[in-house]
Amino acid sequence: MTYTIPELDMMSRQLMSLERPKKAKMLVVDDEPDNLDLLYRTFRRDFTVLRAESGIHALQVLAAEGEVAVIISDQRMPEMKGTEFLSRTVPQFPDTMRIILTGFTDVEDLVEAINSGQVYKYITKPWNPDELKAVVQRAAETYELLKQRTEELQRSQSQTGLLSAIVRTVQDAADLESCLTPIADAFGRTFHADGCILQRVQDGALAAMNGIYSGDGDRLENWLDKDALTKEAIVSHKMQVALNIPADSNLATAEHYASSGIQAHLIVPTVFRTEVNAVLSLQWKQPCTLREDELGLLHLSAQQVALALACVR
Repeated sequence: MTYTIPELDMMSRQLMSLERPKKAKMLVVDDEPDNLDLLYRTFRRDFTVLRAESGIHALQVLAAEGEVAVIISDQRMPEMKGTEFLSRTVPQFPDTMRIILTGFTDVEDLVEAINSGQVYKYITKPWNPDELKAVVQRAAETYELLKQRTEELQRSQSQTGLLSAIVRTVQDAADLESCLTPIADAFGRTFHADGCILQRVQDGALAAMNGIYSGDGDRLENWLDKDALTKEAIVSHKMQVALNIPADSNLATAEHYASSGIQAHLIVPTVFRTEVNAVLSLQWKQPCTLREDELGLLHLSAQQVALALACVR
């Protein structure tokens, strides 16, 4: 069976329960409190601005907060120069745009930092606010473009990897049961699920054979036979989605959701010649965000699994 574009759009909107932050994050680093406050006031309307008074403190902020779109750092600071601090952020945050503020001419440091890709731009003190805003805006746009390209590459690699894993597993499988867990593992890792179950369906009911992936390595309980979404997926031949299970009056009282801590559940039937031959359950312990292309990959991969299981059988 197939899903229409409106159906995929609707499921995509449902799954996007957590919107991306409207403001990009920026880190400003300066040992002079007045400059730090000025930078904060300059950009707080357009960015979520994080502050640090030294390179060491800035590294701690990044460790706690994660990647930011733009870093603005003073060059001359005690303990660690701005260029040294910025160079230490490159391995973990290669896409971040780095801007250095300098009130003196330190040609060697600046040239080396710029040529090695550690610094996007340098601004001399005292800076022109309009010039600095323009530079930061271009830097943020460049960051977003880099992130989009990185995400596109990762999506392409995930698609290729998942489909290859399904084919490879089936080719190597000695029997039907032995291929279920590797396929569940591939889906769970691709979609960053806390748990994934691939279970056979025979004559419209769940069969004993299943494969389980647990993201944290702990034992994953299989409660699909008690689950209303699973039953609906088998009957309707359509993907079923629940994002806020505690707030869903039809699911909130289900003991298996409460005991497992699952907050989001997506279950995909694999259909071969108009019959469901398995269900794929993806489970998260927090709200998830899946894009339309990821939903399309799920549907395409489910078709591949349906065909693969039929061939192995």
